[in-house]
Amino acid sequence: MTPVTTFAGKTVALFGLGGSGLVTALALQAGGADVVACDDHAASMEAARGKGIGTGDLREADWSRFAALVLSPGVPLTHPEPHWSARLAGAAGVPIIGDIELFCRERDRLAAEAPFVAITGTNGKSTTTALVAHILREAGRDVQMGGNIGTAILSLEPPAANRVHVVEMSSFQIDLTPSLRPSVGVLLNVSPDHLDRHGTMERYAAIKERLVARAETAVIGIDDEMSAAAATRLSRAGAVFRTVSAEPGRQADVFAKGSALHATASGAGPVADLGSLRSLRGTHNAQNAAAAYAVCVILGLAPAEIARGMRSFPGLPHRMEEVGRRGPAIFINDSKATNADSTEKALASFERIYWIVGGKAKEGGIEPLRGFFPKIERAYLIGEAADEFAATLEGRVRFERCGTLDRAVARAAEDAAASNAAEPVVLLSPACASYDQYRNFEIRGDHFRELVRALPGVEMNRPLPATGGG
Repeated sequence: MTPVTTFAGKTVALFGLGGSGLVTALALQAGGADVVACDDHAASMEAARGKGIGTGDLREADWSRFAALVLSPGVPLTHPEPHWSARLAGAAGVPIIGDIELFCRERDRLAAEAPFVAITGTNGKSTTTALVAHILREAGRDVQMGGNIGTAILSLEPPAANRVHVVEMSSFQIDLTPSLRPSVGVLLNVSPDHLDRHGTMERYAAIKERLVARAETAVIGIDDEMSAAAATRLSRAGAVFRTVSAEPGRQADVFAKGSALHATASGAGPVADLGSLRSLRGTHNAQNAAAAYAVCVILGLAPAEIARGMRSFPGLPHRMEEVGRRGPAIFINDSKATNADSTEKALASFERIYWIVGGKAKEGGIEPLRGFFPKIERAYLIGEAADEFAATLEGRVRFERCGTLDRAVARAAEDAAASNAAEPVVLLSPACASYDQYRNFEIRGDHFRELVRALPGVEMNRPLPATGGG
């Protein structure tokens, strides 16, 4: 844990007692603060009291005595309207901050030069965070990884000169971190997301850009219009930054060309062979790999160390995760693909596909994926979306209504085993939410993994620990 000493002797209000909220309250108390924690759910308040955390009703509190409100990132700060706790804090002139802001203040106090990598983007930030941390660990660095990737930042070891913190940050977390100044800030990409929480696309993009605007060195993907515009603004401001790209023809400091990763500063030769990295398939992962390479060079690693770390990266669970093989057939768990846009990346990465698809459908269904239908040998439909998806596939792709995942895995594995393809792919990429049959996509992906494990003759791969959202 990182005790928060910057509020020692002061009283702090805290709202939101989920996992990170509990850790934050304990870290504040460990550092000498008096905490008044609150939540809209009585059970969460009771759980906090059971851990020795001070609680109270912030609706009835005297806000003049609070030095700050520490707000959970899941609680609305501005849109669609401020949460009642944020309104009360604003009316009293009390600063509203988050747990990563507390970490930043402790870093400034303990070891202001301690390496701190902060990573954001609409897509790919979890994979990039995990990849950077893995490469650094393989090179012998002391690494702490957390933030939005699933481990509360204040549960990590404190900042130190020889310790690297690699932190994934959502737009919600950036919005609550006014003193954010990472050693290396990474902005991968920006596309429409969370507009219900930020109001407009321009506001969302501006919050994302805030992460790199004050970084000592920034790494920016330039494959989308808004991120490229951010790079232009940084250039005009005289900031130190590196650009990365996965699109052919773009001029970037680190870029993918074919199946190879190149760095302009290293000369003409490739610095990594992406084609051999099974855990980093697809164009989107080429951008992730380029960003990770740029970060690790900035932190002093040699190209050979970085390439070695990339080769041993096992990938993240539920994100195009190769869970096992049986003969030439491979089994891919892409349960995180809860919409067509995410599934498109998986379908683009393989050629002979036995596709398990369905669940609780999103708007538009799988209509946007028609261009990939020629790659699909057969589709296996599960969940509520079966009838809707059958209508889309009719006459274009052979399909079966399997209903449940266990039936779909059994049928897909049987058909893949009979295939004459060099590498048939059994792909769980549902293009749907899981809520009709599973509580979340992680449980759905775990079930897929166990069903594959139960098949005779399968060689299973080792996954990384489960993480939060990507």
